[in-house]
Amino acid sequence: MRIAVIGAGTIGSAVAKALAEEGYEVVATRRKTSKVMWLEDYGVEVSNDNKAAAEKADIVILAVKPNKVKKVLEEVKPAVEGKILISFAAGLSLNFLKRLTGAKIVRAMSNIAVLVKESFTAYTTDDLDKEEIELVERIFGAFGKCIRVEEEYMDAITGLSGSGPAYASVFLEALIYGGLKVGLPRDIARLAAAQTLLGTAKLLLETDFHPAQVREMVTTPGGTTIDGIFELEDNRFRTAIMKAVEAATKKSKILSLEIK
Repeated sequence: MRIAVIGAGTIGSAVAKALAEEGYEVVATRRKTSKVMWLEDYGVEVSNDNKAAAEKADIVILAVKPNKVKKVLEEVKPAVEGKILISFAAGLSLNFLKRLTGAKIVRAMSNIAVLVKESFTAYTTDDLDKEEIELVERIFGAFGKCIRVEEEYMDAITGLSGSGPAYASVFLEALIYGGLKVGLPRDIARLAAAQTLLGTAKLLLETDFHPAQVREMVTTPGGTTIDGIFELEDNRFRTAIMKAVEAATKKSKILSLEIK
């Protein structure tokens, strides 16, 4: 099976690499191919010709910025007719994408953890049959975990898990700086922060624990943790995170209104 990744930017190049490592035949396009020639080391064909890449592909993955989607789809429209087209463009609905092409549309949202095959990918479609759904989920399985959702949830997915690695990175950076502030060497602070977040996430995924249960397991009367939690609550840490998800979700919805 040959897959074309149109738009080998940060996410697109990560997607191309992951698919190539899983044995798919992949072509990735970018206007400045010099920036992604490293993909050839993984067996990915690199090109600056979107139309040719789409013509030769069985499945096309669109990983360009939302404001570039209309132009790109007009360019490749004849080449994607009747094929499965997976769009990672934030905010753009199934109906919008269908108006621009005769392809079978899948709207999806992944995140940068595709680079280490630990991404969360949510997708929605109303065009595919059972076998095609299985095929798409095998593709998404190369990136990490995936789930099919109703389209009404896609903007919220974008605000939470699509943008989530950025929020987590801000938190991790703060943890690292906290470690530096109390005297830890930089390498130890970085390892301690990253492994702590990884371990906590794994604990939640592999058990039925609610985050509050994990918090209570760590928080003892008069101990160190309660003082730290007091500072987080005093600075409205949880409110800030919820507002971040809400703001990114609103922006995803706005994108669909701005791009016609």
